[in-house]
Amino acid sequence: MRILTGVIIATAAAAVQAPAAAQAAPRHCVSTRPTPDFYAAGRISTTPVTDDNGRCRTIAVSGIRDAADPSDTCQTFLVALTNPGADPTYTDPVRACAGSRTVLATGVPKGTEFRIIYQGDYIDPAPQVVRFTAWY
Repeated sequence: MRILTGVIIATAAAAVQAPAAAQAAPRHCVSTRPTPDFYAAGRISTTPVTDDNGRCRTIAVSGIRDAADPSDTCQTFLVALTNPGADPTYTDPVRACAGSRTVLATGVPKGTEFRIIYQGDYIDPAPQVVRFTAWY
């Protein structure tokens, strides 16, 4: 298991918020398809993503589907905002389903490094792999 590390300053971490309710992400965000990195305590974390897009201040997900069961299109997600030498800051979990973008965090400053984490529904015979698009 790896320890989460990254590049967000402590004062900026306090400004990042989980959305009050699921909402659409702004259309000036860019997308990526992060890959699973590790499993721990029932959750799967993606590889780190660095937000280098200053025009978008949210982190959202869309296009959600279980790689082994394409009919499973909902998952619970949260974001780990990482800071070198400090513990990560986590957003509240948000249930997201395919069909639209679901915002996981708002007020995210440019340069923030983050991981998207999802609740794994199963680990046997292998940890669940959920495919999704991340918007930031």
